[in-house]
Amino acid sequence: MLIATSAELAGDRDVVARAEAVRPAVAAASSEIESTRRLPPELLDKLHAAGLFRLLLPRSSKGIETDPLTFFHVIETIARADGSTAWCLSQAGGCAMAAAYLDLPVAHAIFGNDPRAVLAWGPGPKVRAVECDGGYRVTGVWAFASGGRHATWLGAHCPIFAADGSPKLDDDGLQQERTMLVRASDVVWTDIWNTVGLRGTASDQFELNDFFVRADHSITREFERECRESGPLYRMGASTCYQVGFAGVACGIARAALDNFIDVAHNKVARGSKGLLKDNAVVQSNLAQAEVNLRAARGFVLQSMAEIWKHLCGGATITVEQRITVRMAATNAIHKAREAVDFAYNAAGATAIFEGHPLERRFRDIHTVTQQLQGQLRHFETVGAWMLGADADLTFV
Repeated sequence: MLIATSAELAGDRDVVARAEAVRPAVAAASSEIESTRRLPPELLDKLHAAGLFRLLLPRSSKGIETDPLTFFHVIETIARADGSTAWCLSQAGGCAMAAAYLDLPVAHAIFGNDPRAVLAWGPGPKVRAVECDGGYRVTGVWAFASGGRHATWLGAHCPIFAADGSPKLDDDGLQQERTMLVRASDVVWTDIWNTVGLRGTASDQFELNDFFVRADHSITREFERECRESGPLYRMGASTCYQVGFAGVACGIARAALDNFIDVAHNKVARGSKGLLKDNAVVQSNLAQAEVNLRAARGFVLQSMAEIWKHLCGGATITVEQRITVRMAATNAIHKAREAVDFAYNAAGATAIFEGHPLERRFRDIHTVTQQLQGQLRHFETVGAWMLGADADLTFV
């Protein structure tokens, strides 16, 4: 086992400092983000100036190409101020890794030549891309495109069909799939994002109808087949980075919630009680346990990822066992964060139920995180099945 040092666990301090510097502006904009369901232009200017949309973008496309521990710390730092902003940055980071699968001139045209480039994407259940001369004709509706409203490009994941309408199969007999990259200005948007939490991600729905996409503007995200970048970040893959990033979102929300609760506890006398909330023995014990569980879960993510990162920096590609470890650690962190927020919200009593209270918003945000793909409890079933040598669906590992 490669044990990481405290310095390695801290990541790139200069990059993390950029997030710390912009965090007050994120916090100041949080109410506007919530009410408008968008990241305001002035905040986007600051996030772009700090390079926070380019954390996982290859250096060959003028990105930072940072390590996953730094990525976690940046996302966690921003999430302490606003969950939606952190979610958008995490999503954009994973999407930007698409540049590693594009021919360099295309990657430069999309990312390298535009300092404000952002790629967003989402799934679509009834979509298709039909082969044609020079590319594909793409039709469908895609949703959950987090950050799509401030994106410059969008990704449309599609099964591939031949010109005669028959499915295109790979060597294993499965239908081929590719992600088509289109300009955000070329889609038709539908506003669907009226949600419990993470309202500012504007994860809306977009549509294309028989739209032509050049072949060199499509990717598979399969490292062995198409990745042209050889760095350790791209030998790890976007799926693992998403897991690390969204664990950072959850941990940041929980950290802020516990801090908010401590402020409440120092000033509140609960109805029917004679003393301050902070003097209640049950509250004291439960707060300590929430803190321990959050720190332990966060530490598991960082320590595991640091060990894997050392392995990758030695020239290896991530293994299934390592992917299982990250999935286990990230899912656990998301749910321990949810438990911490639930404690803070419940212990604060009626104080926390009012719209605009920091605990009310963080309660809604963390419960939206757990409903998303990265936070679903079924991932533990996959981990357990793999550990026992049973059939395990590794699609989302």
